[in-house]
Amino acid sequence: MTEKIKAVKGMNDLLPQDSHRWAWLEERVLGLMHRYQYLNIRTPIVEHSALFVRGLGEVTDIVEKEMYSFEDRLNKEHLTLRPEATAGVVRAVVENNLLYDGPRRMFYMGPMFRHERPQRGRYRQFHQIGAEAIGFGGPEIDAELILMAHELWQTLGLKDVSLELNSLGQPKERAAHRLALIDHLQQHESVLDEEAKRRLHSNPLRILDTKNPSMQEVVNAAPKLIDFLSPQSMAHLNEVKRILDENHLAYTVNPRLVRGMDYYNLTVFEFVTNRLGSQGTICGGGRYDHLIEQLGGKSAPAVGWALGVERVLELLQEEGLGSERPVPDVYAVVPDYEHMPLVFKTLQAMRRMGLSVQMHAPATPSLHTLSEQQGEHELKPWAQLGSMKSQFKKADASGASYALVFGAEELSRGEVTVKSLRDGVGAQKLESLQNLEQWAKALQSHG
Repeated sequence: MTEKIKAVKGMNDLLPQDSHRWAWLEERVLGLMHRYQYLNIRTPIVEHSALFVRGLGEVTDIVEKEMYSFEDRLNKEHLTLRPEATAGVVRAVVENNLLYDGPRRMFYMGPMFRHERPQRGRYRQFHQIGAEAIGFGGPEIDAELILMAHELWQTLGLKDVSLELNSLGQPKERAAHRLALIDHLQQHESVLDEEAKRRLHSNPLRILDTKNPSMQEVVNAAPKLIDFLSPQSMAHLNEVKRILDENHLAYTVNPRLVRGMDYYNLTVFEFVTNRLGSQGTICGGGRYDHLIEQLGGKSAPAVGWALGVERVLELLQEEGLGSERPVPDVYAVVPDYEHMPLVFKTLQAMRRMGLSVQMHAPATPSLHTLSEQQGEHELKPWAQLGSMKSQFKKADASGASYALVFGAEELSRGEVTVKSLRDGVGAQKLESLQNLEQWAKALQSHG
């Protein structure tokens, strides 16, 4: 037997029995984006590696350890499977001059790729949904995006999701804080682990995000960036807070919240839960006013967030939300093959009206298999559609509200049998093919 080829570790199949949960979430996200007037943007999965090195920062974990990068064999370009979407969205904005007629509100959905150890809610191919507002510099847009994410949790029915907020200020403020932070950490260098020592001069702010218990005392005593913020940066943060307060959205100011990319400035935020263990962040984002210029565009402010789809779905599953699978309105029971063309004509008309229709079709051997086993002179494999009893069992299992029975005798009179499978189980009536359209319209209006 030929050896099976398995999926790459950490890159999972989305199977039919689970896909309806994704569709349920995406449908609500689409409604949310419509209410806030964010339009969809779709960027390539593969980008030039330089985009992420320049945009995310050379000494970030993503660039140093996690990117799937390779050299194109044809033209020797250095390419990368996107580890996040913001850099690609900004590249598209610059390349296509999307800000020529004013700011843009956009959103995206799609797969991202990072080579890290697969764990709960975290995979090497994972999916994100994100929103970006580019060209807006005021704190009201920071608040709009935060309130939008909060509204999503309410729409989905998620509980135990809390908001953490911070400000990273502007580059000059961060530079002053950086010098003070390096000085503090150098005084306690003996406590630092190897990763922190490596980052001491390249990216000391990321040390504050360490999970190493032996470093917590030193980190907690470190100078806080918020103490280095200018009056303008503080005013921006305070206006965000004022809008959130007026809308009764609770938050915690977390001075250690820094996020993982170098492009952030001013507002940063995360929505976290205590129900996913150490992987508690389900949505994060912030302002990135300097990224467009870094990627070759004309300077423009921007802010956005991204959520981890797999993590959100795990929370939804815990609470039993979004798990109801879609079911057909009608299941077609077909006793014999002779009338199949008429059956199809009828069912296609109902589908065009918007009804969901599942037609009975049994598993049968292929013609190739049948000819090898029985000879080509034997009966056609599709001649046997299964007993009425077995078809009704499958109709009931499908979850359909009604079964349409295309019996030969009824069809000879231009009729089909309509049988209820749910309310008034077993009740049935004859309906003429000519009046079936009216019956279908009535069913649709009550659905």
